[in-house]
Amino acid sequence: MSIRPDTSIEARRLTLQRNLDATKTRAERNRMGQFATPTALAREILGYAKHQMDADTKVRFLDPAIGTGSFYSALLEMFSEERIGTAVGYEIDPHYATPAAALWQATGLDVRQADFTRAKAPPSAAAFNLLICNPPYVRHHHIVKGDKHRLRQLTRSACGLELSGLAGLYCYFLGLSHRWMVDGGLAGWLIPSEFMDVNYGLGIKQYLLDTVDLLHIHRFDPDDVQFGDALVSSAVVWFRKASPNASHEVRFTYGGSLTCPAMERSIPTAALRHDRKWTRYPKADTDTNADAPVLSDYFTIKRGLATGDNNYFILSAEELERRRLPYEAFRPILPSPRYVSDDEISADSDGNPLLERRLYLLDCRLTESDIKTRHPSLWEYLEEGKSRRVAKRYLCRHRRPWYAQENRPAAPLVCTYLGRSDTKRGRPFRFILNNSRATAANVYLMLYPKPLFAEATAKHPDLMRLVWEYLNAIRPTDLLGEGRVYGGGLHKLEPRELGNVPVEGLSELAGLLPPRSKSEQAELFGSAY
Repeated sequence: MSIRPDTSIEARRLTLQRNLDATKTRAERNRMGQFATPTALAREILGYAKHQMDADTKVRFLDPAIGTGSFYSALLEMFSEERIGTAVGYEIDPHYATPAAALWQATGLDVRQADFTRAKAPPSAAAFNLLICNPPYVRHHHIVKGDKHRLRQLTRSACGLELSGLAGLYCYFLGLSHRWMVDGGLAGWLIPSEFMDVNYGLGIKQYLLDTVDLLHIHRFDPDDVQFGDALVSSAVVWFRKASPNASHEVRFTYGGSLTCPAMERSIPTAALRHDRKWTRYPKADTDTNADAPVLSDYFTIKRGLATGDNNYFILSAEELERRRLPYEAFRPILPSPRYVSDDEISADSDGNPLLERRLYLLDCRLTESDIKTRHPSLWEYLEEGKSRRVAKRYLCRHRRPWYAQENRPAAPLVCTYLGRSDTKRGRPFRFILNNSRATAANVYLMLYPKPLFAEATAKHPDLMRLVWEYLNAIRPTDLLGEGRVYGGGLHKLEPRELGNVPVEGLSELAGLLPPRSKSEQAELFGSAY
């Protein structure tokens, strides 16, 4: 392969990248998952790859989503000309492929303007021993149904990887690339770290544990977003195309840089097989007690209400008065957490929350004809909702009547759904003691005591307050370890994830003896909602 070194070529590539990006809207690049790898990060990844390869190995390089060639540019800097035998890059978008091919023409890079997922893998003699890729981050809903079926079949055929219909395009790129690598070849994937936690990532994790030799996963600090215009938290996943070793340990690193991480830990693959949340590493140990009580043993946890249109269904007390709407057709609802300054909500004699921002949710079971007769002002408001096409929205048209809400009684405890680790409170998530009859929207998680625990709280009125204090004392790392994280340090907890938080002290607090096993615990506590 003939390479003519040019110290200014990376500067020209960056200028080209900026100019090409500027002619596309952010929405267009989001839809196609086009987020260029920063130069410093590309150099770090290729420098790491160099140290993982034998010094006398001739490099056969492949980038299945090459863009303008940030990884190839780093390859030229990190590897000598004599070591680079072949370099191939695929790019589906001619907007980037054509100028990239012109930019790198003199260096010998083979830029193929084509869809990698439709390309035919080479024979084994022409396969690649170094695959580095930042695949397109295209969410599943941007993959058309027929194409998704094709991709799932091809991926299954390529490496046995079974992917969920919710998997993003980057998951298919990873699986399809298996056939393009030589045995023993090294792969480095810069991908969203969400695969480590979400259900659709189970297939990827199984592939990494059962099909290849997983070496190292580095997760960047989510406060250090690798792509300024993409709200994702990134990880670099390294593996070799080789049979996995049953006694193998995987290196997990976090923060800092790939070569100088802030922390690291080696985790046995046996532990990874039984752990649903990989983002807990390297911060967490692997010696957690699988039979320890968790929050879902004591509470049924639900997302708050999804109204279909908060602007229409949630009104202020002042708006109800102005429109002369009947209070009996509404129920109080908590405002957004940013309007709830305290972690305890008091109530008036009617159970309405004593908050500066008093909001009410339209939730009525009467027929429209009855409403027209009994509450003409409300009937007019419903007609207004129809004219605004609120009644035609997805959630509304699947409800009977369209203005009636899901069953979400007030919960004695609610937890914020989103949070940041760098808040002034020092806690990413807040547990709020709700003494009112207010329900909550889906910016909260609602905690309903299970029967036996509810019985204990009924006997001891102060118990719920003690539980609330206990929950707010949970270490932030225990909560963050169960949730998921996005770029910029935004953390999220789904009901099941919150339910998995260990709470070994709750049984003792409630005066209940913890059952011997999880199955006994489930049988004892049951479900309330």
